[in-house]
Amino acid sequence: MDRSGGRGRITRGMIPILAIQVASELYRLRRKPPVTAGLILANTLIYLRPGALHRLLPSIDEVWFNPHLIVKYGDLKRFFLSAFYHMGESHLVYNMMSLLWKGIQLETSMGSVEYTSMIAALLCLSQGISLLLAKSLLIFFDYETAYYDQYAVGFSGVLFAMKVVVNSQSDDTTFLNGLLIPARLAAWAELILIQMFVPGVSFIGHLGGILAGLLYLKLRGSYSGPDPLALLIRRVGSFLSWPVKFLRRLVGWTTPRISGRGMVGSRRPVRNVYGVWRCGTCTYDNSSLADICEMCSTERPGRGFSAPTPPSAMGGELSLEEVRRRRIERFSR
Repeated sequence: MDRSGGRGRITRGMIPILAIQVASELYRLRRKPPVTAGLILANTLIYLRPGALHRLLPSIDEVWFNPHLIVKYGDLKRFFLSAFYHMGESHLVYNMMSLLWKGIQLETSMGSVEYTSMIAALLCLSQGISLLLAKSLLIFFDYETAYYDQYAVGFSGVLFAMKVVVNSQSDDTTFLNGLLIPARLAAWAELILIQMFVPGVSFIGHLGGILAGLLYLKLRGSYSGPDPLALLIRRVGSFLSWPVKFLRRLVGWTTPRISGRGMVGSRRPVRNVYGVWRCGTCTYDNSSLADICEMCSTERPGRGFSAPTPPSAMGGELSLEEVRRRRIERFSR
């Protein structure tokens, strides 16, 4: 573990590579995963400890995940914070690259609020199951030294749980160290391979992550209502944003209306500009965020959020009179 007295750590070159990879992946995505990006940034800053963060953050010695200290002294700081600390730069970068791939898949499909709820649940479940496993080995097998008194840090438990969630509905196969295995068994295979070839890893922590992922899927599958933690996150977010909304109403500041950027009636070929679509009825160029033509109210065909049926599929194009009528109705609302 690197130590630098009263200063933060200095990267050895792997973190800039991580930053470039994260930036390139986020740049190519149309829908950004802010929670995943925030988690990667938080873990990196906790490791580097720049400036005042070095004095504000507890040291790694104060947050090691140690079942004995957590149970004996009720040290919840170790229970929750140990997942965000890493032993070295390679440990951090490997975990954050794994978080990037899994986070992009899950957050873009689930939505940021549901994803945040899932991460919080997986963190608590993986840490709790690891604690129970270590305590059970002590009680039932008197197996103390290897697990009950071990010290561990890192986001690996949550990452193993995320791997279980990602592959839960997959019927595909995947390559793992040259082995072709079913995707659903990838987490188990990785658990065994890491334990065989990487000395000093936390077997209990990784196993706790896999069991946490399975338990999370079981709980979500048996509960038909909305996610209560996600509802809480939404309400907290709404409460925190209330002063901003109040000030905007007070000063009369409204969000500008999305509009197109072309000319009506032009038949010139449109350049492939990112974020613009041309209405097939009136040829107006609209923003990609709009699902309805700003000029004639025709629904966007094919690539809208709701993927509406184009006018031609509903019995032909609209007449010029119909376009004018819709235009008048649109601007008189």
